Amino acid sequence: MLNNNINLTDKTILVTGAAGFIGCNLCKQLLNNFENIKVVGLDNMNDYYDVRIKEERLASLQTYSNFTFVKGNLADKPLIDKLFADHKPQVVVNLAAQAGVRYSITNPGAYIESNLIGFYNILEACRNSYEQYEGGVQHLVYASSSSVYGSNKKVPYSTDDKVDNPVSLYAATKKSNELMAHAYSKLYNIPSTGLRFFTVYGPAGRPDMAYFGFTNKLVKGDKIQIFNYGNCKRDFTYVDDIVEGVVRVMQHAPEKQTGEDGLPVPPYAVYNIGNNSPENLLDFVQILQEELVRAGVLPQDYDFEAHKELVAMQPGDVPVTYADTSALEADFGFKPSTSLRQGLRAFAEWYAKYYN
Repeated sequence: MLNNNINLTDKTILVTGAAGFIGCNLCKQLLNNFENIKVVGLDNMNDYYDVRIKEERLASLQTYSNFTFVKGNLADKPLIDKLFADHKPQVVVNLAAQAGVRYSITNPGAYIESNLIGFYNILEACRNSYEQYEGGVQHLVYASSSSVYGSNKKVPYSTDDKVDNPVSLYAATKKSNELMAHAYSKLYNIPSTGLRFFTVYGPAGRPDMAYFGFTNKLVKGDKIQIFNYGNCKRDFTYVDDIVEGVVRVMQHAPEKQTGEDGLPVPPYAVYNIGNNSPENLLDFVQILQEELVRAGVLPQDYDFEAHKELVAMQPGDVPVTYADTSALEADFGFKPSTSLRQGLRAFAEWYAKYYN
């Protein structure tokens, strides 16, 4: 177990993507659990999916007096520089990114702007913080993705595996983030930790994710398409587990050390955060259906078989994602524990309230 070397009490935390699914839940956890903490949230509130969900998430954060919202784009360098100069964050959690594997095939420019240029702006601001204010940024935590593993055959995926063959531009940008963070850690001694998230789900999540999209279609009476003829496995990870992992990681920055060459040994780490328990997509759909009926979203006599269609794999997708989370467990004593049924029940109950 690593010892915490950052006390979040009395700190200013910058969370980018604060109106996003993980970002909003993280902000709430920080605001509820640490005294005198200040959270600055950045989000561009784009319309990649239904903005109303983002607006509701944001409204729930604006009830906290120690939360400050800044609307803006990660790729806007003067805005990012001003944000750091004005608020002087000591811990930065970069969750803002253009998400989605399939969208990256049709809209590549959005990924270059947000995930590469935007992340570069964050790294530069962290680098400059040491001259701008006392202590500067003590820890940069950023979202990577399980998609960096591409079509690796070896499972479970370990952070020791080679990840040089991305199968989507989205995955390539996330791998690039890890490489850029490593270079900045080496050159400028910026403590950074990358987190490879595995298929995050839960209430008020992203409508482009399968469980949410399936629900919308079933409610309308449309057919749902199950890719790779149902022979897909995903390491579904409940959002509360992801957030708990992020908060624990935030409190331990990789240690700064000097190497034999007199240069910094990069204070750099990467972890998987997943459930360590891949679920077959057909089993997942079965549990989702049962929970939607239980929550009253769908009628008791709903004919599921008539609304299912098994189809081929999509470009950029992979058949299995499965996280080896042993490093996270060893270093932080943490392993996600929410079962798929518990998590989908919470989603179904939220959906019933939100859309009725």
